[in-house]
Amino acid sequence: MPPAVTMYTDGSSRGNPGPGGYGIILMSGNHRKEFSKGFRLTTNNRMELMSVITGLELLKKDGCDVTVYSDSKYVVEAVQKKWLQSWVRTGFKKKKNKDLWMRYLNVAGRHQVTFRWVKGHNNHPLNERCDELAVAAASGSELEADAGYERGDNE
Repeated sequence: MPPAVTMYTDGSSRGNPGPGGYGIILMSGNHRKEFSKGFRLTTNNRMELMSVITGLELLKKDGCDVTVYSDSKYVVEAVQKKWLQSWVRTGFKKKKNKDLWMRYLNVAGRHQVTFRWVKGHNNHPLNERCDELAVAAASGSELEADAGYERGDNE
């Protein structure tokens, strides 16, 4: 049986749009791993969503029971309030980040995903650590392209 996984995520951008990054902490049992990545031009919402997607893609087994802690109301409420389902039905008409939301739906469908919103910058140690990872990644010198954003797929 695949393990239960706790995931903390955060995204950051210096400017909106601007250089951005994400931070992820994955925990299962006694194991804990941190991940981050920076991009040369992106938005905060894209990095918030990318952190969740990447965390789910890093899981080696399907069928995990995943609890995602995020300070992004954009991401958490889109799923919890079923806005995402509505956006899919309307073909994402007038909605941004279709490329990432479709990627999210693909990977989330392989797991049981539950979201928990946490207030950002409120001294929650794991949320604060994800923020540190995201900001450091956005400030790095080896920034990759957010291809979806730079191609305009996010519109």
